[in-house]
Amino acid sequence: MRFIKSKKPEKIDIPPGELVEQALSPVLQDNREKLRILLAGCSDVVMRDFMLASHPPTPGLLLYFDGLVDKEQVALHLLQPLLTEQNTGDSSENLSPDEMLKRVQYRILSISEVKTLSNIEELLHHISSGDTVLLIDGCSSGLVAGTRSWQSRAIQTPENEITIYGPKEGLSETLRFNTALLRRRIKSTNFKIENMVIGKLSKTDVALFYIEHIAPRPMVEELKKRLEAIDIDAVLDPRYLVEFVADEKRSIFTQEQYTEKPDRLCGYLLEGRIAVMVDGSPMALIVPVSFLEYLISPEDYYINYIAASLFRLLRLGAFAIALLLPSLYVAVITYHHEMVPTPLLLTLAATRQGVPFPAFVEALLLDLTFELLREAGLRLPRAVGPAVSIVGALIIGDAAVRAGLVSTPMVVIIAATGIASFASPSYNAGIIIRIARFAFLIASGLLGFLGIMIALILLFVRMASLSSLGLPYLAPLAPFNWQQLGDIFIRRPWFENRKRPYLEGMENQWRQGKSTGG
Repeated sequence: MRFIKSKKPEKIDIPPGELVEQALSPVLQDNREKLRILLAGCSDVVMRDFMLASHPPTPGLLLYFDGLVDKEQVALHLLQPLLTEQNTGDSSENLSPDEMLKRVQYRILSISEVKTLSNIEELLHHISSGDTVLLIDGCSSGLVAGTRSWQSRAIQTPENEITIYGPKEGLSETLRFNTALLRRRIKSTNFKIENMVIGKLSKTDVALFYIEHIAPRPMVEELKKRLEAIDIDAVLDPRYLVEFVADEKRSIFTQEQYTEKPDRLCGYLLEGRIAVMVDGSPMALIVPVSFLEYLISPEDYYINYIAASLFRLLRLGAFAIALLLPSLYVAVITYHHEMVPTPLLLTLAATRQGVPFPAFVEALLLDLTFELLREAGLRLPRAVGPAVSIVGALIIGDAAVRAGLVSTPMVVIIAATGIASFASPSYNAGIIIRIARFAFLIASGLLGFLGIMIALILLFVRMASLSSLGLPYLAPLAPFNWQQLGDIFIRRPWFENRKRPYLEGMENQWRQGKSTGG
């Protein structure tokens, strides 16, 4: 076996930034010195020296981060074969370094995933991802063995998307587990998963999911282009990416959807949408979406379509109540007394006697208090959060009425508004409602019904000007599409749901055969 004679390593006086970009040296000690500099202060790194069972024995180095690898796999499938040179009886003499490296890769190592690397940047990325790197003296390339294994949360029921019917599995923080959950549901080679790495420091694995011939190819390419253009030090969650890829970056209107349910994610993919997942987060980012889709619950497709349609209409009514009820009440009490029957008006006037604030200020104070209680309930520990928000609302509301600071009808109005806002199945829609409600409240306090109408017009004009990856934000309402609107406000039965929601550039729009139906 002919190896390059090991030389005494030269003193390295190169900045770490330049070291990372260098290729691996055929001299093992040079590589060791460079890695020692780059990994200084990393107490969890393991550098295991060994002698390859060749003739003569050859120095080698195993490198990995403790806690990210399966140590049993490293011992049984890497170290043991290397030290004993199992599975081969051929002589290792008269082999060049490259031939020896191939022999180790193809005949000695029994681990399933092995590939080569040639530079230090690749090496650092792989060991940071949980792989084990093998370097052999005399070889200018190294081997990467897939030994990833770390503690992770087991597959559990999603906490934020509770459903009575349908699958109970939720996505986890491990990207590879999530890809398996999706691949198990869509067993087609058209289901594509493309990986990329984003983050100069975090080197985060980001996966792009879509179904070929269903997802419009121009949309896929545009999203990939936007993701590849991101230059940031770290990505820890899909929300880091949203503000880079959104069509409109300065708006309260979110142009994406999130889910932690694999079945719901597959449903979006089958409609031509594109999903993005980040390693370390259980949430999937979905684009493009329209605003009306925020009113659709994943459970709608697991129950009878008549009941699901009624529930959708109920949620639509709750959306209108949560957005407009306080402002309508303020407008009526302040400007439009003639709109209320006289007995009811006298009752309302009697309850407002002694209240020192106008109806607008009263509604604003109560709404802000309700939002404060809701935010406090979310931030407190789970054991006490709901109790604090419920008890706090009861005590503060009752005390405010007794003190004469607010009227009883206003407490009822704000309570009904809060309940209606919880009926939205999408947290994104809830955020939009909570912010826009204050704008409508101010408009009604200034101009009454006229102010509400002006605010509504401005709201719809703004929403109509937005898009999500090219899809109009109010589609299929604007531009109007009667056929697709039939599965928005009501739930169309499956036997009539022959076509997917159309996206420009979609090649395969049929989800059922053209002759299939009820």
